[in-house]
Amino acid sequence: MRITAVEPIPINVPLKPGLTTKTSHGEHVVSPYVIVRVHTDEGLIGLGEATLAPRWSGETSPGCVAGIEGLIGLALEGEDPTQVSRLRQKMDGVIRLNPFTKAAVEMALWDLAGKAAGVPVYQLLGGKVRDEMPIKMVVGAFDVPKAVDLAKQFLDWGVKCLKVKVGLDPEQDLERVRAVRKLAGPDIPIGIDANCGWSVPQATQMLKRLAQFDILFAEQPIPTADRAELAALRRLTDIPIMADESIFTLNDAWHLTADRAIDILSVYPGKHGGLQATMEIAHVAKAAGIVCSMGSNLELGIGTAAMLHVGAAASSIASEQYPGDFIGPLYHEADMLKTPLALGPETARVPDGPGLGVELDEEQLEKYRDRSGQAKAMGPTTGTTFEG
Repeated sequence: MRITAVEPIPINVPLKPGLTTKTSHGEHVVSPYVIVRVHTDEGLIGLGEATLAPRWSGETSPGCVAGIEGLIGLALEGEDPTQVSRLRQKMDGVIRLNPFTKAAVEMALWDLAGKAAGVPVYQLLGGKVRDEMPIKMVVGAFDVPKAVDLAKQFLDWGVKCLKVKVGLDPEQDLERVRAVRKLAGPDIPIGIDANCGWSVPQATQMLKRLAQFDILFAEQPIPTADRAELAALRRLTDIPIMADESIFTLNDAWHLTADRAIDILSVYPGKHGGLQATMEIAHVAKAAGIVCSMGSNLELGIGTAAMLHVGAAASSIASEQYPGDFIGPLYHEADMLKTPLALGPETARVPDGPGLGVELDEEQLEKYRDRSGQAKAMGPTTGTTFEG
């Protein structure tokens, strides 16, 4: 089997009314993503998804399309798509960085490899260590009444874990967490995520003040520049510290774990450049004696399916302890799939079909295809991360 073409398709998918989210990076209202189809001479097509956010990884929809059409696609034409490791090297050889773009192509290669072998991708990754994965829903950094309304909606669905966005204004952050904890009661685990929004002194004080609310984890409380500051902050609190913006590469994972700067690594295929890289980082965490949590960039169906396969196969992605963000399709008006994934309210299940186990809905693709010739990824309400 040989690759005949790598096809990037830009799309714009709005979030559902009332389910937009807000972080210290901005508000996420619409998702300017790219669907990737890898075509082969045997008629099999692999599917991938680039969940692009310029304020997160520096990638935009036009840049992704250009990178695939002008560099990656040309490098992979004529290659055997099942040779994922070698083709990762070829992609790295023609363009640096661009993890979400590379992840979209790589997940399509895994999809093809699974389809060719007639097995799910998780089987190619070593097999399942779990059948289902607990999830959490995320309450944006809105004013207290709106945050409480959103948390109530999730709890009414039957959700059993929440994450509250903080990092904008310390006093408002405190009141938002206080109100969500009061609503949820003592038995619902609640984590917080500052998205680099606090200074070191603010984070030091806020973690002390928030400890009364029985916080499950504190994600990226400070900016990424200084691992020593993160390690020092970790020593000052009993709340487990999770890295997200700080952990993109395998090298990041090595330094964070060697410096004992964190308790948890937030991982997911888009951020790391693919499924294989995510598995490698999960192995570093396991060797260091810490765990990972599945994060998110608010993926649609294909990207979420890739996350589910990794989450099912990697023992150190401890969704049982720190529920994962297998939730992106629940926030969007469309998931691009003919058959929706099994997501929530308490757990998510990995698809069992060959490859990623999902099928692209061509009608949705046509409805949300971006035909403008330029993605609107740089606008003030787009391109913002969800988990990160």
